[in-house]
Amino acid sequence: MQERQWIAARRSELEVAERVLNRLAEQARADAGALAPVSAKVAGRAVLLVPHRSDAAEEGALPGDYRRILVIVREADGPVQVRAVGERLGLDASVRGKLEPLRAKMTKLADRGWLHKRPDGKFTARS
Repeated sequence: MQERQWIAARRSELEVAERVLNRLAEQARADAGALAPVSAKVAGRAVLLVPHRSDAAEEGALPGDYRRILVIVREADGPVQVRAVGERLGLDASVRGKLEPLRAKMTKLADRGWLHKRPDGKFTARS
């Protein structure tokens, strides 16, 4: 009986993995028009690399969601909070967990020289 439960659990895991792969494939097809960002493998998983600003000739080297973040920050009248960018992206800004991945992306853009992160946590575009 335990072997059947083990098999059922593995089958369930495979079904979940298949759904995730299908979603990723759909996302890849949707982004096919954009330039393909450089990717690498970390712990067996593919991850996108965000190039340093000095290494990239243009923003086209960035993944699409990072380019959208840059546009929103540039359009702002001044320093912008993560919450404001999240609202423009259509995220539920009332749920902190929805903003943390965005904060990580914006921090990565700042670390790579695309944005400037101020001491108060707000972001500005680099000229």
